[in-house]
Order: sequence, then structure tokens, then C-alpha cells
Amino acid sequence: MPVELIVPEVGESITEVEIGQWLKAEGEAVGKDDTLCEIETDKVTLELPAPADGVITKLLKKQGDRANVGDVIGYLEEGAEASASNGAEAKADDKPDAKPDTETPEQDTASDDDKPAKATSVMPAAQVLLEKHNLHAEAIRATGPGGKLLKQDVLKHLEQQGEDAPAKPEKQPEPKTDDTPEQQPARPAAVAAPEPVTDTAIVASPTPVTPGDMEEVVPMTPLRRRVAQHLKNAQNTAALLTTFNEVDMTAVMDLRKQYKEGFEKKHNVKLGFMSFFVKAAIDALRQFPAVNAEIRGTDIVYKNHYDIGIAVSAPKGLVVPVLRHAERMSFAEVEKGIGDFVDRIKTNQLRIEEMQGGTFTITNGGIFGSLISTPIVNAPQSAILGMHAIQQRPVAVDGKVEIRPMMYLALTYDHRLIDGREAVTFLVRLKETLEDPARMLIEA
Repeated sequence: MPVELIVPEVGESITEVEIGQWLKAEGEAVGKDDTLCEIETDKVTLELPAPADGVITKLLKKQGDRANVGDVIGYLEEGAEASASNGAEAKADDKPDAKPDTETPEQDTASDDDKPAKATSVMPAAQVLLEKHNLHAEAIRATGPGGKLLKQDVLKHLEQQGEDAPAKPEKQPEPKTDDTPEQQPARPAAVAAPEPVTDTAIVASPTPVTPGDMEEVVPMTPLRRRVAQHLKNAQNTAALLTTFNEVDMTAVMDLRKQYKEGFEKKHNVKLGFMSFFVKAAIDALRQFPAVNAEIRGTDIVYKNHYDIGIAVSAPKGLVVPVLRHAERMSFAEVEKGIGDFVDRIKTNQLRIEEMQGGTFTITNGGIFGSLISTPIVNAPQSAILGMHAIQQRPVAVDGKVEIRPMMYLALTYDHRLIDGREAVTFLVRLKETLEDPARMLIEA
């Protein structure tokens, strides 16, 4: 009896998903818990495992299709591995070895390589060309891994169609010498010219260039669409303003250098910069609670807990997992929590609830080399801290010019709730704490 492949529950309030890449094709044997396809939501990408051993008998949705939670997107025949291979052999035997007499010699001698291989999925760039030239994927041989139809497959098909076109100017009878290439524009090879030129006047035209050669149109993933909508809504709703400062990272770098080996041996995790910034941010948020608050209707909601979101750049878009009650965490727990988020983002194992309910966000553009930027708040939060690259710069220290490792900090905040004085003094406190980390211990 066929087993239904059903879109699972993916999180509260999410009712629709987009089918991502199918990793298994119709007729392919799978084992229980093998990943069949990717399911994309507006927050995370999940994997759909096989519910049992068997063979994929039917796929009802292709890559890019929308589906609701609970929809059946395919069928699996449980324990049908042997019968699937036999069925494939039977289909092969059903094909006649001899061609009917009415077929041409060219059809009789056609090799298997010339016959179209059925595409199990169509890549975005190939889909654009199919729609542009009104072609069907079934008519084109797919050479990509797993039966994927590639852009090159469609281009090759179009090129072959052009070569097979009957209109060749040089083969037309009664050539004339009246039209020169300057007088008559070059025509596409597939369109017959009413007055062809002589062989001596033929000039080889360059290969036609289609827009698909210079552009590739790829649909936005649900995650990318959600990020775009979320950030734009924040700009449209909040009165955003950014204030800047810079911090001398000498003290933090000296501490890391002094304790990093012992820290890693004891906790089995590296001591990074982010744990210092999380701890320093919590220290500053305690002194300036409006930065940790949010506007809810006509009310201001002050939070007495510190759930710090850490912006992480994932392959399909930006995600912000949240360290719950970060004020209770040690430096090692912060580093382990962030490392766990990064590892599970890479394998699509991050849960939706882990990205909800943050009170303040930290983003680090410095890992990509950013020197300064203006981040956008992660609504409904009221502020976001931007870290940047550490750069050796000359600064004045006790009346002398010294070269110090400096980092620009940026705080973007909702001016409806946070005044400029609070934003500036928040950054000043953050700067003081990072330049003298002992402040975090004695709360000075």
C-alpha cells in the first residue's frame, strides 16, 4: 500500500511552504529516514525524511511549487525495492526492438544518447529559457546529476533546432548580387531571406546572444522574501536612527590571548569576541532599559530578561537565533550556544521557535570586512548593535599617538521609544565596558 509523503508541521502560524530541491527521483529506492527533499519556509529550511524503506512511486509537487501543511506531495511504495527494479526491466522489455517500416532510416539508427532523458527537476535558469522559447522539459535531454535539466541542456537543444532549420541562404536558387551585407541586415539563421546573397557576399554572423546568456532569473526563496518583507516593514514603521562610536579592542584582545588556550581546554570551545559583546551589551541594557523594550500598540513593554539575538548569514538568507536568558549564561555557554546555532544552520536543523522572542540583536559585519554600516532593527525590537572589522589605526592615548586595534560600533534604534541621549550613553557604556572588562565583574 502506498505511503503518503506529507508536508509536516513546521511551526506555529506557518501554514504554507515551498518545495525545495528533490534529492530523490521517481523510481528510486530509499531507506527509512533518507532525506527526500527540502521544505522551505519563511524562516528556515527543513528536510523531509522517508517514513519507511521503499521506492518513490510518484512526486506530486516539483521544486518551487507551493504546498500547505498536511498536503500530500508524493507517494512511496513500502518495501518495493525489488519490484521497482523488476518493473524497470519490464518497461525496458516492452520497448520494441524493431522500428515500424514507416519510420525513416534516421529514426532507426538513432542512439540512446540522442533520446531525451526525462528531467526530474528543472533548474531556475533552464526554466527561464523553457518559458521564453515555449518549450517543454520532457522534450529535452537532461544531463544534470539526478536528472536535473540544466541551462546548458536547453541551449544545446536550441542550437540543434537552429542547425536543423531548413532556411540556409547559401542553398537558395538564383542568387543575386544586388544586396550586400551593408544594404541588407543580417537575418537569424532560422528565418529564410527573400533575396539571398551570393556565396562571395556571405559574412559569418556571430552566434545570437539571448538575454538568458547575460542574466539569470532565480526566484526568491521563502526565507529571502520573509527577510525582505520584515526589514522593509521595520523601516516603514519605526523612526530609525543610527549613532556611532569606536572602541579600543586592546583589553579584550589581551584577555583572549592570555586565556584562550586554557579556556578551550576547559570548555572545549574557543573564546571569541561575541561573548564579550553579549556580556557588555547586557550590562549596558540593564542601565538603559528602554533599549531592551518594545512598543506594543500605544504601550511600552519593558523586558526584565535579556534574550539576545545573534544575526547569522545563512546560504539562503539572514537568520537570527536567540540566546534565551543570556544574562544567566557564562562566557563558555554563550560561545557554545552560538557555535551550536551555526552548526545547525548549516544542516537545516534550526527550529523556528529558536528565532522568536528576542529583546535585542547583535550583528557582526566585521567578519566580512565591513568597516562601518547602519543595521536595521529586528522588529518588534527597538535596537540593534552592529559590530565591524577590527583595524589598526593611530589614536591619541594620554597625549601620544599610538597604533591600536579599533572597531567602529553602530547602534540603530527606534527614535519613537529611545531618545538620542539614551542611545549615545548606551554606546558609551558599551565602549567603557569593552575597554575595561573588569567593569562587568564589579558592576562599576
